[in-house]
Amino acid sequence: MDSIVTAILLGIVEGVTEFIPVSSTGHLILATELLGFDAETWATFNVVIQLGAILAVVVQYWRTFWAVGWGILRLEPISLRFLRNLLAAFLPSAVLGLAFKDQIDVMLGSPAIVAWALIAGGIAILAIERIAKPGPATGIGQLPLKQALGVGLAQCVAMIPGVSRSGATIMGALAMGIERRTAAEFSFFLAVPTMLGASTLELLDHRDALATGAGVGWMQIAVGFIVAFVVALAVIKVFVAYVSRAGFAPFAWYRILAGTAAVAWLLLRNG
Repeated sequence: MDSIVTAILLGIVEGVTEFIPVSSTGHLILATELLGFDAETWATFNVVIQLGAILAVVVQYWRTFWAVGWGILRLEPISLRFLRNLLAAFLPSAVLGLAFKDQIDVMLGSPAIVAWALIAGGIAILAIERIAKPGPATGIGQLPLKQALGVGLAQCVAMIPGVSRSGATIMGALAMGIERRTAAEFSFFLAVPTMLGASTLELLDHRDALATGAGVGWMQIAVGFIVAFVVALAVIKVFVAYVSRAGFAPFAWYRILAGTAAVAWLLLRNG
């Protein structure tokens, strides 16, 4: 398959799956297996296109970032609480991610873990949807510290590939009584420091490949970055509008079906 076409396909996969609860990393791992190309060769590419998805969040919510930034400079309580909650939710995964990076990297090489995690995550979403009792609409800066920390602890589960960072944070928020729209937007905002940190670590690990031009070229990286940004921008708008009036059950059933198909395919391939 032409490398530009592959870059476009992976950019679409990243953009579609990054902010909905189906696991972008898991889908990229399975896409690598399905398309049959060398995962290590495309490792740097997969890291850089995540930055395109991050940029989509910044563009979509630039007014919020601008207002919070000015509010922090003016020491406005609501903006300071927004920053406090974001940092509280970010720190658990930052600490554990650094402590267990080698183990996480091993799991990232296992499509079987992704497949089973997709199924387990789908079942978890159905269960949480049934028992969760979301509270009234509120803003991220109005959430108590314990809820923000709880969302951060839930995000740590997403270190298992296939779990989904957005799925873990949104479902964790719902389980603690945060209403759907706030849960989704908190997950988007939390993605910025989390993905920037993870991407920085991965880029440092692959700095030699970037410096020497080994692996995927800059043209493919640029194409994947742009595609991931455009697609993610569209998905964020549609997703927030959808979950504000509906539930997450369709994503859960998709996960279960996709995970089951992946398990069957892996068994047939290896067996």
